[in-house]
Amino acid sequence: MTTESHLDGVRTSSNPSDLKITDMRIAVVGHGNWRWPIIRLYTNQGLVGLGEVRDGASARYALMLKSRLLGENPCNVDKLFRVIKQFGGHGRLGGGVCGVEMALMDLAGKAYGVPAYMLAGGKFRDKVRVYADTPSLKDPAEMGKALKGRMDRGFTFLKMDIGIWIADMVKDGVVASKPMAEVANTMHPFTGIQVTEKGIEAIVEYVRTVRDVVGYEIPIATDHFGHIGLESCIRIGKALDQFSLAWYEDMIPWQYVDQWRQLKEAVDTPVCTGEDIYLKEGFVDLLEAEAISVAHPDLATSGGILETKKIGDMAEDYGIPMAMHQAGSPIVAMANVHCAAATNNFIGLEMHSVDVPWWDSLVDGVSKPIIDNGFVDVPEGPGLGIELNEEAVKEHLNTAPERFAVYPEGFFEPTDEWDTLDSHDRVWS
Repeated sequence: MTTESHLDGVRTSSNPSDLKITDMRIAVVGHGNWRWPIIRLYTNQGLVGLGEVRDGASARYALMLKSRLLGENPCNVDKLFRVIKQFGGHGRLGGGVCGVEMALMDLAGKAYGVPAYMLAGGKFRDKVRVYADTPSLKDPAEMGKALKGRMDRGFTFLKMDIGIWIADMVKDGVVASKPMAEVANTMHPFTGIQVTEKGIEAIVEYVRTVRDVVGYEIPIATDHFGHIGLESCIRIGKALDQFSLAWYEDMIPWQYVDQWRQLKEAVDTPVCTGEDIYLKEGFVDLLEAEAISVAHPDLATSGGILETKKIGDMAEDYGIPMAMHQAGSPIVAMANVHCAAATNNFIGLEMHSVDVPWWDSLVDGVSKPIIDNGFVDVPEGPGLGIELNEEAVKEHLNTAPERFAVYPEGFFEPTDEWDTLDSHDRVWS
């Protein structure tokens, strides 16, 4: 009996032990202010893995990793992740590492003929609930109608922005030494902006009107409060507690753990952060300090499928649920769906593109519409369970505004210039 005889008559997706990465190429699609660099990892067996760099991050963040991946077996996901994770970071800096990890998981699933969620430990659910972010409107009644429209489409979880822009629409609503647009890149505690009682009253009336239209049937999460200090956040939070919102998101930068603890202790509404945090270590201080009510990683920043699953498991140990931020194409959305299916304490996945009519068309292999009555079916195909619709991708290449430098151009053009790098990467002597 040969060593291969036990495979006689058995269909195998590939020979995983001999699988090798041979190339990486990228094509950038998008709409409006969004741009989505889609990764393809090619192999010696014809399998191709799909991943995606986080919206707003450069495709170069992924291409700089190519030389570390060529010739490697993509099924060694953990080993390769440990090699490349040093080249990621908080915010958009993690985009390349995370996109590559998705593609590795896609390839490993395809090699073994199993969905990616199986590689993450199996699934807890067959459908993943998604919540729709909704663009802001100055008129609160119209904002309420927009959210009600989401409900009419079947969404059972909503999100809207409640910013100090509302307070700024009334006279003496905001105290600011500079126009708010001039401090957009200044961290919240250092802007000196304060919200007055008149401004807080305007915010309260805005939310009251929205609640009157939408009712209390389903949760409404809130985000983008503005670059204001802890004290203003607490005053706004206390004033809005009466509306039983799902959470206050990113009121202050995630790095200020003690301020998050003070905020959480001062308000009666859950507080939420995490979309800019890279790796599970970045969540440890927030969890140990009992400073957040909801962990909110973005899988395209936090480390990819397996790392985000670890973040969810760690949060569960502290009695904290995990929601997930997502603002990309169906590729990163499906990576999130697999992670959400495999994470016990998951509660909701954000979707930013529910109004883009061609969003579904970018991929095949799953039922359409992908979002059906506020849920996404967990794919059962191997890997991410999707394949690119090449014609749709070509149709929507490089559609970001001119102020964004879109790189690379074209449809998965060669990237041979990234095959080698003169770098000694080891971080120990």
